Amino acid sequence: MKVQKTIARAAVILAALASTASAAAVTSTAPDRAVAVTAATASAPIQSRDGRNRRVRVHNNTGWTMLRFYASNTSRSDWEEDILGDDVLANNASIVMNIDDGTGACLFDFKAEFTNGQNLIRNNVNVCEIADYYYTR
Repeated sequence: MKVQKTIARAAVILAALASTASAAAVTSTAPDRAVAVTAATASAPIQSRDGRNRRVRVHNNTGWTMLRFYASNTSRSDWEEDILGDDVLANNASIVMNIDDGTGACLFDFKAEFTNGQNLIRNNVNVCEIADYYYTR
C-alpha cells in the first residue's frame, strides 16, 4: 500500500518538476526553490485498473501555508505519508494530486496541517467525483 502511495506521489512530483511553465507555485521549505504546478501534472498516470480519474486539484485559500497533506483511504485507520513531502502549499496556491492508492477506492479522508498550528480533517471525500477541493477558513 505504501509503495503504491509513494509511486503516486512521485508521479505528481516528477510531472511538476518536468514543467517549466509558470503557474501556481508549491513552495519548498528552502526559500530559493519552487516547484511549478501546471497542466503537465494532470497527465500523471492513473494507477487503478478501473480507469477512473482520481486526480484532485487541492486549493489552499486559508491565509496560511499548508505544511503537510495526507489522503488515506477511508478503510484505513491511520494516515498515509505526507503527499507534499519536503514542499509546502502556499496560501492562494493549488496543486494537482493523484489520490489513487491502487485499491479502486473513491472515498478518502484528507488531513491538512498549516503554519498556524491548525489541522483540518475532511472525511469521506469522493475523489472519483470531484476535480477540485478547497481549503478555506
